[in-house]
Amino acid sequence: MNRPVDRPSGAKGNAGRPQRHRGGRPRSSNGRRNQLVYAAALVLAVPVLVWAGVRLADRDGGPAHLAAGDPGVAHVHGLGVDPADGSLYVATHYGTFRLGSSNDIRRVGDSYQDTMGFTVAGPNRFLGSGHPDVAGVHRGLPTRLGLIESTDAGTSWRDVSLSGEVDFHGLAFAHDRVYGWDSTSGRFMVSTDRRNWETRSALPLRSFAVDPDDADHIVGAGPDGLVASQDGGRTWTKIPGPALAVLSWDRSAGLVGATPDGDVHRSGDRGATWAAAGRLPGSPQALLATATTWYAAADENGATGIYRSDDSGRSWSLHYRDAR
Repeated sequence: MNRPVDRPSGAKGNAGRPQRHRGGRPRSSNGRRNQLVYAAALVLAVPVLVWAGVRLADRDGGPAHLAAGDPGVAHVHGLGVDPADGSLYVATHYGTFRLGSSNDIRRVGDSYQDTMGFTVAGPNRFLGSGHPDVAGVHRGLPTRLGLIESTDAGTSWRDVSLSGEVDFHGLAFAHDRVYGWDSTSGRFMVSTDRRNWETRSALPLRSFAVDPDDADHIVGAGPDGLVASQDGGRTWTKIPGPALAVLSWDRSAGLVGATPDGDVHRSGDRGATWAAAGRLPGSPQALLATATTWYAAADENGATGIYRSDDSGRSWSLHYRDAR
């Protein structure tokens, strides 16, 4: 029998209680001090990357269109296909990139923000979360961006809600609502209008995916295995399956996941049973399954690569790779 998942200690019992959050509130001196520390860390980090000569490995990953000294994707937090043109977008530690069909990669916009949470909500419309870059900190942005939105395919972003309060490390847009997992508190939150949020539970998660056919059915990858919710994330139970690090769910492809060492698994029955599908060449950072193509970002010997599979995960070809 499935057992309820224990809540982390210190979680407040506010499940099911709508919460209204607004940005732009005055920040305390401690908050300002944290921003300055964060900015200083970024100022130090970027020159180190440039000094290290981070660049594209054209020999392995195809042509590049990045300026000299650009840190590249470095580490990937999310992948999404824009239905406007079918392009693959890559949300990373240093901004957003567009990966073309000929393996050319281009930075989108001029922001180097750390986009921790990322999901495509419609043509040219992206939702994200994370942390600002140095320029953003200087403009007064909080270190936790809350929910942000782009309506021009990642070229620019604007604050929507929870600014300064939440750092979503997991975001999903499905059934005309946004599902998010806040890394700072462990709260699983849902919004129907992107501004007002309901905290439904609190639990540790590595990744989660929403059933395309059921707004209340969610499968999560936790540190102790898989969990599932049948009531929109209010309660969770442990379910059998592989210990996955990343998840993606597509109506045609099914529920897809990868273990920390790169083994790819697929469930065709909504998470009840799993079958081995293939293996990535490295440790997964992000995963995206679509009806025709599966994409994955993985670290192979210290270099991040973007891979694609056209045979449901059995084999993977390199789409792009950062130099080591």
